[in-house]
Amino acid sequence: MAYVAQVLRVMIASPSDIPDARDAVEKAVLNWNDANARSKQIILQPWRWETSAVPELGDRPQSLINAQGVDDSDIVFALFGSRLGSPTPDAVSGTVEEIERALQGGTPVHLYFSTAPLPNDVDTEQLDGLRAFKEKMSSRGLLGEFSNTSQLEHEVWKAIEHDIARVDADTPVLQSGSPKVKFRVQPREEREIRDYDSKGRPRYRTRHWVEVTNEGREDAKDVVFEPANPQQRMHVLTDGVPTVVHAGQTRTVHVEYMFGGDSEDILRIKWTEDGEARDEDFHVG
Repeated sequence: MAYVAQVLRVMIASPSDIPDARDAVEKAVLNWNDANARSKQIILQPWRWETSAVPELGDRPQSLINAQGVDDSDIVFALFGSRLGSPTPDAVSGTVEEIERALQGGTPVHLYFSTAPLPNDVDTEQLDGLRAFKEKMSSRGLLGEFSNTSQLEHEVWKAIEHDIARVDADTPVLQSGSPKVKFRVQPREEREIRDYDSKGRPRYRTRHWVEVTNEGREDAKDVVFEPANPQQRMHVLTDGVPTVVHAGQTRTVHVEYMFGGDSEDILRIKWTEDGEARDEDFHVG
């Protein structure tokens, strides 16, 4: 069924040494769309220069990327691994130029640095430049870090929720035509102390849960939460007893992640509506 939505462009900026991180940001954006686009009437459009930029002559490459990508973006995710990037006439690197241009235009910029082990062939000159840039940027706002792509996906999702809450969407929500039952699913996590070692130092664990909100007009009956694929990492910690999620109500579904797994983490929600069995899958990984 067609629906009206506001489209926001999300630019992914980084040097060329972290393609997996760039993929992770795009994956998080697309998964957010799967879970929220219809209910929030907002669609996020990833923009990457290597796949979205249009070949064009008449100016230096970075200027064209700025015009095509940065200037038309609503959110910018900037990532760094072990390189600062190649210098341009106006900045120490193309990525830095994109960050500065976005900030000058008032576009929200989320800046993340990798804490993963450095490659054996790391360019020490690039690394020194990156560390100096990070030190400089630390006085201009809050910086993010990620040790792996899964953590980065979670951080991107969290940043998107922060930005969407501040968006003054011009598209009205058509309440009269809203669905009877409509679920919105948001993954959450929190680090907490598990116990202490023999020297009294805390050992931590990460607690995971999913918040499920019924944004529809009517109560959802006979609701059951389960993993869509038994081979996935995420396990749903429920007793399997059908429940009711009232209109406007938010339920907390506790989950845990196991090692291994060979499929995406998807929460399946089953319910009864107008006497008919319904189900829908939501990407939460």
